[in-house]
Amino acid sequence: MSSLLFSTIELRGLKLSNRVVVSPMCQYISEDGCSNDWHLMHYGQFAMGAAALVMKESTGVSPEGRITHKCAGLYSEAQEVAAKRVVAFCKKFGAAAIGIQLGHAGRKASTLPPALGGRSLTKEESAWTTFAPSALPYAPDWQVPKAMDRSDMDKVKADFVSAVQRADRVGYDLIEFHAGHGYLMHQFLSPLSNQRTDAYGGSAENRMRFPLEVFAAMRAVWPADKPLGVRVSAVDWVEGGLTIEQTVQFAKELKKLGCDYIDVSSGALDPRQQVPMAPGYHAALAARVKQESGLVTRTVGLIADAKLAEQIVAGGQADMIAIGRAAMWDPRWAWHAAVELGTEAVYPIRATPCLPKLRPQIFGAKTA
Repeated sequence: MSSLLFSTIELRGLKLSNRVVVSPMCQYISEDGCSNDWHLMHYGQFAMGAAALVMKESTGVSPEGRITHKCAGLYSEAQEVAAKRVVAFCKKFGAAAIGIQLGHAGRKASTLPPALGGRSLTKEESAWTTFAPSALPYAPDWQVPKAMDRSDMDKVKADFVSAVQRADRVGYDLIEFHAGHGYLMHQFLSPLSNQRTDAYGGSAENRMRFPLEVFAAMRAVWPADKPLGVRVSAVDWVEGGLTIEQTVQFAKELKKLGCDYIDVSSGALDPRQQVPMAPGYHAALAARVKQESGLVTRTVGLIADAKLAEQIVAGGQADMIAIGRAAMWDPRWAWHAAVELGTEAVYPIRATPCLPKLRPQIFGAKTA
């Protein structure tokens, strides 16, 4: 049986053995932004067989860009050294490429982790000043952010550039620029959070200007043979918010700047959102972006079933699928999905004794 999900895909100089990706998933367990033994275990298990590409959690490019005090960062030498330890471990023992998502939380920074309520920090909890395109809080009881001026914007751009350079030294194979889920770049893109009256607000062209400037600066310092993609929230699911047409427009501009793929998600900008959640609910949005922009697309969203993942890729809705909770539940997701689809995934050399084709008494004709 031929499976498109388990066919190779190339992004610049990176060749992936299948189209399955472990999504970035915030862990809220870093120490001063540094990776620790939890990350060694967490990413190490995925690198063994969950997917061809494993993404590190959303990582702040500055202290104020983190969501919480416990979020990962890549703005210090100590963080760089700690991340390098994890990446080297995964590459030595695993069979996956390792990527990282870089972001800035903007007005959604300075909060408690979700498990502790996810609300804005108080002064007594060491809150810090948050930044956004406009002085509009995420919710009525949240901190009012500082509307960014030119110097603030220049600093954020420089922080992203510095983090990209660190990511290259660490040894990451791919970077994903976070422009979704209600964080800073999404805040610029959406008319709900961006009410500026200068060249960075108003029209869709103006609202995407700063994210495009930051992306271009990142691409300029990231090696030419390494992929740089973008995570977007394609729609806000709130009246008057970001539309799929505007996201397609953004994708077309990113393509001109050397973007290698778009990771299509949605929402998280405004608590009033009404999201129609269902397995694969972003696939139609990804298809629209793929068809109209010509960019490679990845999609995410309650995809846990191998046949659904295959259907999305084989049907041309997306070129890759990303799994999060499904990978946490089953760190060998790709191995098991391949068996179900009648093919075979890539295994680390030390795991080859459990290859299905070497155990026909158990798997029989279900293997390739």
